[in-house]
Amino acid sequence: SSCGAPQGALLQTNKKKPFLGMAAPLGYVPGLGRGATGFTTRSDIGPARDANDPVDDRHAPPGQRTVGDKMKKNQEDDEEDLNDTNYDEFNGYAGSLFSSGPYEKDDEEADAIYAALDKRMDERRKERRELREKDEIEKYRMERPKIQQQFSDLKRKLSGMSDEEWLSIPEVGDARNKRQRNPRYEKLTPVPDSFFSKHLTTGDKHTTVDPLQGLNLPGGLESPYPGGMTPGLMTPGTGELDMRKIGQARNTLMDMRLSQVSDSVSGQTVVDPKGYLTDLNSMIPTHGGDISDIKKARLLLKSVRETNPHHPPAWIASARLEEVTGKLQVARNLIMKGTEMCPKSEDVWLEAARLQPGDTAKAVVAQAVRHLPGSVRIYIRAAELETDVRAKKRVLRKGEMFVPFQSYNGANQFLLRPSHTTLPSLWLALARLETYENARRVLNKARENIPTDRHIWITAAKLEEANGNTQMVEKIVDRAITSLGANGVEINREQWIQDAEECDKAGSVATCQAVIRAVIGIGIEEEDCKHTWMEDAESCVSHGALECARAIYAHALQMFPSKKSVWLRAAYFEKNHGTRESLEALLQRAVAHCPKAEVLWLMGAKSKWLAEDVPAARSILALAFQANPNSEEIWLAAVKLESENNEYERARRLLAKARSSAPTARVFMKSVKLEWVLGNIEAAHELCTEALKHYEDFPKLWMMRGQIEEQSEHNEKAREAYNQGLKKCPHSMSLWLLLSRLEERVGQLTRARSILEKSRLKNPQSPDLWLESVRLEFRAGLKNIANTLMAKALQECPNSGILWAEAVFLEARPQRKTKSVDALKKCEHDPHVLLAVAKLFWSERKITKAREWFLRTVKIEPDLGDAWALFYKFEMQHGTEEQQEEVRKRCENAEPRHGELWCAESKHVLYWQKKIGEILTQVASKIKNTF
Repeated sequence: SSCGAPQGALLQTNKKKPFLGMAAPLGYVPGLGRGATGFTTRSDIGPARDANDPVDDRHAPPGQRTVGDKMKKNQEDDEEDLNDTNYDEFNGYAGSLFSSGPYEKDDEEADAIYAALDKRMDERRKERRELREKDEIEKYRMERPKIQQQFSDLKRKLSGMSDEEWLSIPEVGDARNKRQRNPRYEKLTPVPDSFFSKHLTTGDKHTTVDPLQGLNLPGGLESPYPGGMTPGLMTPGTGELDMRKIGQARNTLMDMRLSQVSDSVSGQTVVDPKGYLTDLNSMIPTHGGDISDIKKARLLLKSVRETNPHHPPAWIASARLEEVTGKLQVARNLIMKGTEMCPKSEDVWLEAARLQPGDTAKAVVAQAVRHLPGSVRIYIRAAELETDVRAKKRVLRKGEMFVPFQSYNGANQFLLRPSHTTLPSLWLALARLETYENARRVLNKARENIPTDRHIWITAAKLEEANGNTQMVEKIVDRAITSLGANGVEINREQWIQDAEECDKAGSVATCQAVIRAVIGIGIEEEDCKHTWMEDAESCVSHGALECARAIYAHALQMFPSKKSVWLRAAYFEKNHGTRESLEALLQRAVAHCPKAEVLWLMGAKSKWLAEDVPAARSILALAFQANPNSEEIWLAAVKLESENNEYERARRLLAKARSSAPTARVFMKSVKLEWVLGNIEAAHELCTEALKHYEDFPKLWMMRGQIEEQSEHNEKAREAYNQGLKKCPHSMSLWLLLSRLEERVGQLTRARSILEKSRLKNPQSPDLWLESVRLEFRAGLKNIANTLMAKALQECPNSGILWAEAVFLEARPQRKTKSVDALKKCEHDPHVLLAVAKLFWSERKITKAREWFLRTVKIEPDLGDAWALFYKFEMQHGTEEQQEEVRKRCENAEPRHGELWCAESKHVLYWQKKIGEILTQVASKIKNTF
């Protein structure tokens, strides 16, 4: 029975199914009901399909199929896909939840309203979005430039590549070796007529030359010589071949063919037989002498050249003889040999330039100029070879520098040529060679020939100024503007200002100022005048044209006499680049026009004080009081003037008047400071207490009170003063730092640490507090904690220069360079980072680089006293006395007021009367090279 079961199953399977052999229902796809998908080939579809057949889109995306019961049901239901993956928290489902419902007129109206709102909102954000997209595209292009942009500099260099260099570049992808790339071409040598004549006489029938022919073979055997063994078997009729007769026969045959081409009607030929036959002969120039005479002349000139090789006429005559006979290359070779033998002969060089083609002639003239830099004819020939007018000018300007004054006649003759009267540089060069009267005539003639060139007018103005006629300069410049405008020349103010700068550098001050006054207002709107003129003045200063800048400021002050900012800029210009007298004269005019500008009064008083003219400074401040009564700045300036000159009682009286008439926090602070530095601690304490009653939110008063207590060694009172101040001024960094340092000084390290943590909580992202925390741990010997704090500080303040500068020197020496690179990436223009890099180079004994970075630091931030002190210390160790004195003078002119090391000395009560130079020396002496 066990064997019967499979047999029964086999019988059952052999029964024929009723649907076998029947046609499949319309649209039936095997396996689609159970979810199986297949592919359809061309044989399944057939050659064509009836239009009424259902669409077979089994490969359509899910949800769009139209075959199968399941797909039809989905199509009929058209239900929305409400799966969780299709849900968005902000937008909801991807489609509309009510798409299956009817779309009525109110739905259409609502959609139109929403579309209008979306369009309006999009327009509001359009400009901002476009700017953002533009910035993103620019940033992307900067980070990932196109290959075309990366190779732009190399493409520009291709302009200077020669043809030989270009042709020597191998083809891309040519992987063949050199022998395959450069195949040796087959060389074909024409067989002489004597070869055919010889073999015709001997009856030889060989078509190739046997290399063994004519050689003696070993063993006495000779090569069989054709005709030698059979003397009677020669070609009949062979004898001496007359090649001349063959040529005559060829000419006769050609004559016959040409006569056939002749026109039978008129007797004229279409082709000229004589010209056709003599075409090659026509290439040889005709000459009067016979060939034998030419040979004699050639031999004669050769003997002359060999006898006296340094005789220029021999080389010139030889070259011209070869040129006449048609041997131009031989002539060029001869004359170039002549230039080698006679390098100082002007005629030989000119002849060589005449015989050579264009570019080669320029090279020949360039060699001639090197050997004969004073030759006018060579410079004229060089100018004639140039086709561009600018190139002609360049050649002639170079000639002006080398041609001596004795060459004036040649230059004059050259200028009088019609083709050269339109070159302004030639007229100006001629004017420089002339005396004053003749130069005026030359320039007048030049203006007639070239009425559109401004340089002629400017040169005329400079000529008059050089000869003392300064009253004519203004007239000439004004006449130039009028004349050029009448001739249709556009007055370009930038070009005229450049010309004025050149006049300034050449020493023509009156011409420079006249040009500036004439063109400074051309082409500028009235509302843009002030801004544009200030930019022009700064540009002139940067180019070293100080008189131009002074003229621009003078014109601006004339147009805007009541503008305080213009007077200030002019005053700062005179302070930096002028004299004390010019500054004081300008300030006198300034306070007359702007009496309410306190800073102008103070600058005038300070200038007098620096000149040790104290009474004049007092009188200026008195006038300032009249114009600005109860002005805090003027009160304090008067106090400083008296205290610096040891007039302490006057200073006290002035401060007392100020406290009664114009009481301010700064006036009280200066009063306390005066008593403190003079040693009157009790009076200072009383004044400080009185000031705090009125201005308890002024942190400097609390600082001074605490420091006075510290000086008296009353640490508890000092701590109390700082704490009270922090309650009133919790955002004062200096108060937090003073309290922390007080606790550290008395040995309370934990309390100092907690104070700094509390300060950082109340003042987040404060680099000064983070820096003090790091230094506190470092001074305590906890370098690991200091490094951890520095990492946190850089995370919170990633763009702080003082933190990065400190982080560089927290690293070990091998890692400092890497850290400095990171610092420069984050804070490229921060003076503290630049100073740290300079110190780094200093520690590595790279003196030149260190000096460059010190200079860069003090240029970016001249108010940073620490940079000046370190720079001065550096020059004390590695510089000369001149360099040290230069740093000292620049520091005194900059008058720095900030810096950790600098303020510790300049604000000390014992050094309150020291000058800038003394403070610089003292700070530099206290710096130690511990880095």
